Amino acid sequence: MSGMDYVTLLLPEILLAAGGLAILILGLVWRGRSVYRPFCLLAILVSLGALGATVGMGSVAVALPQGILAVDPFTSFFRVLGLACAALVLLLALGHERLGAEFPGLLLFAVLGILLTAGGANLVMVYVGIELLSITSYVLAGLLREEPRSNEAAIKYFLYGAVAAAVMVYGFSFLLGLTGSLELTGIAEGLRAVSGTPAALRWVAVPAIVLMMVGFGFKVAAVPFHQWSPDVYEGAPTPVTAFLSVGPKAAGFAVMARVFLVALPALQVEWAALLAALAAVTMTVGNLAALWQTGMKRLLAYSSIAQAGYMLIGVASLQVGGGGSLAGDALVALLVYLAAYLLTNLGAFAVVISLEEATGTDAIESYTGLVHRAPWLAAALVFYFLSLVGIPPLACFLGKLFIFSAAIDARLYWLAAVGVVNSAISLAYYFRVVRLMFFEPEAGKEGAVRLPRNLSLAVAVTWVGTAGLVIVGTPVIAWASQSAVLLVR
Repeated sequence: MSGMDYVTLLLPEILLAAGGLAILILGLVWRGRSVYRPFCLLAILVSLGALGATVGMGSVAVALPQGILAVDPFTSFFRVLGLACAALVLLLALGHERLGAEFPGLLLFAVLGILLTAGGANLVMVYVGIELLSITSYVLAGLLREEPRSNEAAIKYFLYGAVAAAVMVYGFSFLLGLTGSLELTGIAEGLRAVSGTPAALRWVAVPAIVLMMVGFGFKVAAVPFHQWSPDVYEGAPTPVTAFLSVGPKAAGFAVMARVFLVALPALQVEWAALLAALAAVTMTVGNLAALWQTGMKRLLAYSSIAQAGYMLIGVASLQVGGGGSLAGDALVALLVYLAAYLLTNLGAFAVVISLEEATGTDAIESYTGLVHRAPWLAAALVFYFLSLVGIPPLACFLGKLFIFSAAIDARLYWLAAVGVVNSAISLAYYFRVVRLMFFEPEAGKEGAVRLPRNLSLAVAVTWVGTAGLVIVGTPVIAWASQSAVLLVR
């Protein structure tokens, strides 16, 4: 394969790296000038260009030398997800000039971390991708340097992340020592070679899974690795919070699916049991804690933790070798849910940003009587909440239908039941906000909420996506199935 072939295969990553570096350097050169909005628009163009390059590749499936990176339909799916997330978050952030000229460049590097993590076919590349995403996320969380809450969010995020990364790498070292390989396929072959020695698997490989799940669980905010999430969501700038609610989750679930299916098929019973327990605890803790929140960002933080629990059902239901009906294919279910969640959650944050700009607070009480001040926003937020609950025919309904069907196909009936019960619990805290918006008087609230053009466009795009995902469900499911085929073969 020639050098030009490699450039073509890695064009989305190259565009992100070049665009991010150019923005950071130009920000130093033009310091003090009003370049924030032009830089955001440039970053959106870079994201869309990389998205076009990804779509133009089609269903290519190759591995780079030494198995360092896999460019396959699974990687392409997460490229599209990550780049769409970048474009929408940059659109949300157009009016937040306090974030500084470095924000668009840092966000492009964070998304580059997502792409590298999703395509990592080697534990070294997995670590590099996760750390690139993590380090840029720490900086993004603390961009409002003059605000103590933003500084606190960045420090807490960094401390939790550093410990989680160290524990994860310790787990990697167990697999390297046992199999002598860092490549995921090499690890699978090494585990098959030692399958006749149960002690090695019991005392080395299984602890490795537990240790790695500390790092993976941190990225997706799974319980008990979720402690950072509410404080960071509350303290970080709201556009950054919107990104953190979606981007790291996509990377975390991508790496979980690839590592468990490609490297650890011999230990499916062990990791499936661990993930099933984490899924049940995560969605239950997330939903119960959300009931008592008084700030919208903290409420969405715990909602995001609960959503991670539903997605973990999909990972726990993965069947090595595939099989089952389309609706019961757990990896397809996970991919569909991630796409639905991205559209729905970023839409909810578009509404939160709009009201926060108008009122200066994210307190749930500030939503009182919103239907009288901004009926379009109130209707949109109800729409997103209905989707997050899983009410048909909205986007997350399709995801939950597939996730719960996958759990039933994997005979995890109890886990599917826990998921359904938790979906019912989530109605309570979502509709507490709905009650304030529609059925409480707007005492002390004055004037209509004006929606800037960028936020209007973001709400419109996510609203159409949330409503239309079920309508165009067949091509989306086909795309997810094609993206999953190389891993479940």
